[in-house]
Amino acid sequence: QVLLVESGGGLVQPGGSLRLSCAASGIICRFYNMAWYRQAPGKQRELVAVIHSDGITNYADSVKGRFTISRDNAKNTAYLQMNSLKPEDTAVYYCNTQPTVFSWGQGTQVTVSS
Repeated sequence: QVLLVESGGGLVQPGGSLRLSCAASGIICRFYNMAWYRQAPGKQRELVAVIHSDGITNYADSVKGRFTISRDNAKNTAYLQMNSLKPEDTAVYYCNTQPTVFSWGQGTQVTVSS
């Protein structure tokens, strides 16, 4: 059974930082394109960042230069470092493969507000 468990969200002021973690079990992350997605209230889920199996990374234009996706192969965990957060980054953040293959986890709530 594949489990993707997100953590690290919270309430942060605009301009602040958070680091999200995605602990994977049942798969070996480095063999997949691992990605972070987010869904804001009333909006569709969108792709935020991808780290390909070869290590190449891609980002949505809205987060380029502020977010960094990474992977720790030894821990089988993917990360999303989020800096210079904006209120429009408020959403539930999920990890999955890209394209999505596995069931969605519960996500982690990120709220950016003063």
